[in-house]
Amino acid sequence: MSSPVLPSSFDAVVTRLRAAGCVFAEDEAALLTAAATTPAELDAMVRRRAEGLPLEHVLGWAEFCGLRIAVDLQVFVPRVRTGFLVRQAAALAPPDAVVVDLCCGTGAVGVALLAALAAAGTPAAELHAADIDPVAVRCARRNVTAANSRVHLGDLYDPLPPRLRGRVDLLVVNAPYVPTEAIGLLPAEARVHEARVALDGGSDGLDLQRRVAAGATRWLAPGGRLLMETSGRQAAQTAAVFADGGLLPRIDRSDELDATVVTGSRP
Repeated sequence: MSSPVLPSSFDAVVTRLRAAGCVFAEDEAALLTAAATTPAELDAMVRRRAEGLPLEHVLGWAEFCGLRIAVDLQVFVPRVRTGFLVRQAAALAPPDAVVVDLCCGTGAVGVALLAALAAAGTPAAELHAADIDPVAVRCARRNVTAANSRVHLGDLYDPLPPRLRGRVDLLVVNAPYVPTEAIGLLPAEARVHEARVALDGGSDGLDLQRRVAAGATRWLAPGGRLLMETSGRQAAQTAAVFADGGLLPRIDRSDELDATVVTGSRP
C-alpha cells in the first residue's frame, strides 16, 4: 500500500504538471501520488509525465470501460470513445458467442466485451485476440487471462485457428484509420509514444478496414457481425467497404463519446 502523500507534496506535483501543460493536473497528480510508493518514485513519475510521456504509460495502466488495462511503452492506449464499440458489440452478442478481437493492441476491447457479457449474464464461449506487433501481443497476454481466451501474434486473420472459420459471432476491430499524411497532426502523446503500426491506416485511412472486410465472411458465422470503429468523416466509406466485402452495413454514432461504429452483418 502506498504511503499517504502530504498535501504539500500533492500541491507541488500539481504545480509541476501545470507548468508542463497538463490540462487535468489535479486529476493526474492524484493518480500519480496514489501510485508512487516513495517520494523518489513519485519524483521520477512526475518527471516522465512532465517530459511528455502519456499518463497511462507512466502509470503502466489505463482505465477502460471501468477496467484497469495494463499498458506498456509504445503500445496504443485504449481511448474512451472505443467503449462505444464494446457497447455495440455486447448488445448484439448471442449466448456463448465466439469473439475475435483483431488489431487488439492491449486486448482492451476483447477484455471489456467479455466483462460486459458476463455482467449481462451472457458470457462468451471463447475469445481470440490478434495483433501484428509483438510488443502489443506481450501486453495483451497480460490482460487477456480469462478461461477459453488466447492472444495470437500475426497479421489479421493469419494466426487464428482454422477451426474458427465460419464460427465467429462477433468480430470486433479497432484497426488504425488515420490517413498517413495526417499522422503528423496527431498529438505528440500518440505520434511519439505509440507504435506507428497502431495509427497509420494508409493513404486514405481505410487500408486495414478493406483487408478486414474482405476476409470477414470466411470467418463469420451465418448472421455473425463485424463491428469496427471509424471516424464520422470516414463512416460512409467504411460502410461501402463492408458492402464490397459482402456484408450488410449499418452506421451507429455516439455524440457523447464522439464515436462512430460501422456494423456489418453476414447474410
